[in-house]
Amino acid sequence: MKHEEQRALTRFAWGVLAYNLAVILWGAYVRATGSGAGCGSHWPLCNGTIVQPSPTTATLIEYSHRLTSGLALVLVAALAGWTFRVTPKGHPARLGAAATVFFMLTEAALGAGLVLFRLVADNATMARALFVAAHLVNTFILLKALTLTAWWLEGGPRTTLSRRPVVAAVLIALGLGVLLTGASGAVAALGDTLYPSGSFAEGLRADLSATSHALIRLRVWHPAIAVTVGALLLLVTPRLVQTADAPGQRLARLLIVAVGAQLVAGLVNVALAAPIWMQMVHLLVADLVWVTFVVFSARLLRVDA
Repeated sequence: MKHEEQRALTRFAWGVLAYNLAVILWGAYVRATGSGAGCGSHWPLCNGTIVQPSPTTATLIEYSHRLTSGLALVLVAALAGWTFRVTPKGHPARLGAAATVFFMLTEAALGAGLVLFRLVADNATMARALFVAAHLVNTFILLKALTLTAWWLEGGPRTTLSRRPVVAAVLIALGLGVLLTGASGAVAALGDTLYPSGSFAEGLRADLSATSHALIRLRVWHPAIAVTVGALLLLVTPRLVQTADAPGQRLARLLIVAVGAQLVAGLVNVALAAPIWMQMVHLLVADLVWVTFVVFSARLLRVDA
């Protein structure tokens, strides 16, 4: 593969990752503003048409998310095609690119399910909570595939679980913890959207009340899970890199900073009773923690470690 084309492809891969982060944030804005029913129960068309003659604000928000998500699918397909065209057979980026396409399709299917099953707007069922949690997990796996594709294109070595099985087991456990934190955060954010609180004290009373809706009472689990997983990451990460190389040490420091920032963002989000702008900041930092964790894990599990 020519050097200049490799550099261009790598920049494109990181750019696709950044674009998908923006699409994810806009999707959170759709949920937080209750605009998920802006296109009715139609998918992929909006209110049964392509052009919206007299769109409401909710329609504009929801339809713009569909358009940006459609572009994300096109970019991912282009990334996969370009990667398969210029990389040799057996290159790890091919696996990453193929996984990216697959999880982008499942991402679209989950988004369509939310609309077609009317799990949007004021729907407060547990089915919606499960869909939202699954959507978040799929989003994180999609980000992992995109991140690894870009990292491998940049020259990152293959990864393996067999060379350092204990480290691999610890990283898998921590990764599952991050996914659980994200899923519980998605459910908590849904509860904040459907049952907003005017203050921290009001929200806490609702969380602890036996008469509150289940989505309200579930909110309290997210901070507990987040603090537990965050503390584990802060404690275990320095131990994992005691024998790591310089890039691994830098990634460990970056991960520790990102986790610390996320814990602070979570506290601010709770203290401010989860305003929309803070929910989006909280989600962005969570995504960056996950991306950093993925690269950090790939560095520790490289075949030449």
